[in-house]
Amino acid sequence: MSIETNSAAAARITAPRIHTELPGPRARELIARDEAVVSPSLTRAYPLVAESGSGCWVTDVDGNVFLDCAAGIAVASTGHAHPSVVTAIKEQADRLIHIAATDFYEPRYLEFTERLAAIAPFKEKARAFLTNSGTEAIEGAIKLARYHTHRPGIIAFEGAFHGRTMGALSLTNSKLKQRAGFGPLLPMVHHAPFPRVRAWRESSGGDGSAELEVLRRSILGRLIAPSDVAAIFVEPVQGEGGYFPAPAAFLQGLREICDEHGILLVADEIQSGMGRTGRWWAMEHAGVEPDIVTSAKGIASGMPIGAFIARDSVWTWPPGAHGSTFAGNPLSAAAGLATLELLETGLIANAAAMGERLRSALETVAAGSDTVRDVRGVGLMIGVEFRTHEEANAVERSCFERGLLVLECGVSTLRLCPPLVIDAEQVDLTARLFGEALAAARRSTPNHEEMGG
Repeated sequence: MSIETNSAAAARITAPRIHTELPGPRARELIARDEAVVSPSLTRAYPLVAESGSGCWVTDVDGNVFLDCAAGIAVASTGHAHPSVVTAIKEQADRLIHIAATDFYEPRYLEFTERLAAIAPFKEKARAFLTNSGTEAIEGAIKLARYHTHRPGIIAFEGAFHGRTMGALSLTNSKLKQRAGFGPLLPMVHHAPFPRVRAWRESSGGDGSAELEVLRRSILGRLIAPSDVAAIFVEPVQGEGGYFPAPAAFLQGLREICDEHGILLVADEIQSGMGRTGRWWAMEHAGVEPDIVTSAKGIASGMPIGAFIARDSVWTWPPGAHGSTFAGNPLSAAAGLATLELLETGLIANAAAMGERLRSALETVAAGSDTVRDVRGVGLMIGVEFRTHEEANAVERSCFERGLLVLECGVSTLRLCPPLVIDAEQVDLTARLFGEALAAARRSTPNHEEMGG
């Protein structure tokens, strides 16, 4: 399949176009209205007020055009408004919008579930439950793991992000502000250290053996008995925590621990799955099979749907144990089917090729900057880490001013997770704009010489 960039409009755009000051007059008006009525819990990285999108391009309400390397937090996997996805949604809307799959049967729900089961990252037959979001997929996985094992305990990792609803939040450990003020959270949840390997400039970290030893001796040896642990939840590539890929040996060690103690291994692939790393699932790079995998974000090109998929033998709960009114609605399932087809017939391979090209280009650009600690990632899931949050924030804003959308994660890392339709020309443009932003941020950062610059 040729990598379609979504529309003739996208094909005509070859570079960002910034016509007004940022934010522009229309954007400023809408931001002021937003501040009067929207929950103050939203963080908003910079004042982008999006109006439309096509392929890897986003146009704001003032006509400014941006190259999107954020993809709505790795959600717009097939690009903005891909014609195949748009057609699937429109055709489904003409037929049926809602029926409640908890209580009735519906073809798109079944077809999408069949496709997810077919690509599940384990050899055993799979079943799936469709959800509205990633955090709901985590909640369902927690419930299923507890019900199946008859155990209460959960182990997650430092730096993890699994969602913001109460069960998922109990596992989340990436930023204190996400947890502060919401306790008590789920009991018997423990966080083990995660190997934060930096291989580009600092060559820090290792194969995860030290972290596995802490898990065995300090967590399972002192804090919670293995026989009380239902599941270990792990992101094969930490997302919000800083775009740290887990070493293969670490994931293999987790599998061994789980097998030894009858613990379920749950792979949170909400951000790293659906082809983003150049394979259906990031776990595949390590050759490790989980027992449950969670998915969302890029699964349906922006429509609200997620899933938790598990080995057939794990589904031991009865009818009524779990359900959802809206999850797997026909519109989202139709978009998901179109998305999976596009991923399978070219976009996963493109993610692998363009990801390698982008990482190499960013390494070259960053080689001339003493503020960059590391460039890392797999496929089109790449993080550029800075020495400080202030430096990362300055470059993020500088990118925006040049028409490049990136997002911060972790303590001081900028993530680049563009749509999987990105092409070589757009990759090279991304690296050039990022390099310009690096240089501009360095010039504008106060006291950068005192900070080691």
